[in-house]
Amino acid sequence: MSSSRTTMITRQDDEETPLLQQPIARTPLPWDQFWIILFLQFPDSLVFQTLAPFTPQLIRDIGVTNGDESQVGRYVGILQSSYYTAQALTILHWSRLSDHIGRKPLILTALFAIAVSMFSFGLSRSFLGLVLSRVFCGAFNGSNGIVKSMIMDITDTTNLPKAYGYMPLPWMLGAIVGPLIGGSLSRPADRFPEIFRRSAFLKSYPYFLPCAVPAIFASVAWLVTYSRFRESVSTRASPWRLIKGWFLRQSDIRPSMPLNSALASSGEANFEEVPSKPLSLRASLTPKVLTVTASYVTMAVFYMAFSSILPLFYATPIEFGGLSLDPPRIGAILAASGVAHSVFQLLFYARLHDRFGAGAIHTAGVSSGIPIVILFPVINVLARVHGVGLAVWLCVAAQHVLTTSLMMCNRLLTQYFMHST
Repeated sequence: MSSSRTTMITRQDDEETPLLQQPIARTPLPWDQFWIILFLQFPDSLVFQTLAPFTPQLIRDIGVTNGDESQVGRYVGILQSSYYTAQALTILHWSRLSDHIGRKPLILTALFAIAVSMFSFGLSRSFLGLVLSRVFCGAFNGSNGIVKSMIMDITDTTNLPKAYGYMPLPWMLGAIVGPLIGGSLSRPADRFPEIFRRSAFLKSYPYFLPCAVPAIFASVAWLVTYSRFRESVSTRASPWRLIKGWFLRQSDIRPSMPLNSALASSGEANFEEVPSKPLSLRASLTPKVLTVTASYVTMAVFYMAFSSILPLFYATPIEFGGLSLDPPRIGAILAASGVAHSVFQLLFYARLHDRFGAGAIHTAGVSSGIPIVILFPVINVLARVHGVGLAVWLCVAAQHVLTTSLMMCNRLLTQYFMHST
């Protein structure tokens, strides 16, 4: 009897189960806040791209190498490494602090650091001043990690992939605009004497003008964030309570909850209680996270090294292994490359991902690293033998085409890294 009743109930459940599953309702992106997140990333992307075309010439002008051209690359490397070293030592702490006191205060701090450091960089006339400016920017600029947390805060599983699609836009725009600013506006009294020849200030500080542009954008982004952006976490601990908790090792200092959390205000269902103790860093390092992180870090290091070496290679004299290009021409090449990379990714990245899959994109990106590196000495040999002619420019173009594959791989790993973490 019991078996018959069970069969009838099962049959009834099967009959009431719809044959076609209802489509998942996708949450629209909160554009009133999302556009601010995109905009506040632009100054950060603009800084590196603006400095790249003229940094080698700046190192020559301040006299730190004493005319030794072989030392230019060394000092350029120290200058660029100072920023990333300071950022690497602090970014994790800024990200964790944002879980307690909120995202907005730390984003405002980062934008303030960008503005102050870029004005300081343009006014520096010694190598120590340049390094201190970049260290200050790196130490207080934790926006990269915090922005990713902000996107996670204001989205859910239905619209997060769409948000991912827009994330590269500020960096693409910075890759186009930044080199033009750095290459065109450096040493303005020499390049545009009819406009700036009477400016004693710009003659004394020939690199202030290109540095001021990212600083102004950062200042505008600061004002927009301060006035329009709403805090993306629901509760915040006061700084005094947080400091007290750190020193006294109190256990009641808990991270803030995202505003899109299902526990925020819904009273229609009983949710499980959130654990009071956050997941430790050791517990979060699962094999999947470690694998994706290792691949992400490896490709990111290679890409950043290539991006740093490329303008230095262009600026180095041919007899020392470079191409002897001036900052305006370097800026034009980098800007044209930024346009090509941006258009290709916007038009073809999603199609290639759907057609060939993530594995093929990753393999192509990793494989492109070898010919990219080999082309550096090939280009220099051609320049020594035939001058900077058609053969050199074809190899330069080929190198940038291969870089497109590298950038798509980097974008893919960024998405997988955020998914896994």
